[in-house]
Amino acid sequence: MKNGISKEKKEIIASLIEEYGIKTTNDIQNALKDLLGGTIQEMLEAELDEHMGYEKSEATAEVKTNYRNGHKPKTLKSTVGEIGIEVPQDRNSEFEPKIVPKHKRDRGKDHQYVREGPEHEGDKRADRRHLRI
Repeated sequence: MKNGISKEKKEIIASLIEEYGIKTTNDIQNALKDLLGGTIQEMLEAELDEHMGYEKSEATAEVKTNYRNGHKPKTLKSTVGEIGIEVPQDRNSEFEPKIVPKHKRDRGKDHQYVREGPEHEGDKRADRRHLRI
């Protein structure tokens, strides 16, 4: 392992360079933003699957008392820039995501603040509530 990068990591990096057409540091930042947003999105979907007790479109024998109810847009502010995600919702509003908490008010060690949707554009208080990654 030369320069602290394993052969496997070099292969992943080469794959990312090819996939995203990376040529500049700005390209790297855009690729990281896309990967981070995609990872968070997948984690949110998995959280909702766990909360609901079944995967999306999965037939269940049990009578459902709660259903999936679309997505809500959120903008996360990260060290690589703003990232738009779609937070899945449930009809009963019981889903409380852990990766992107609802209405996080205190500034914890993880700096988890969220600005919810485009309706908060220009809202100075909302601008202070971002997810810092």
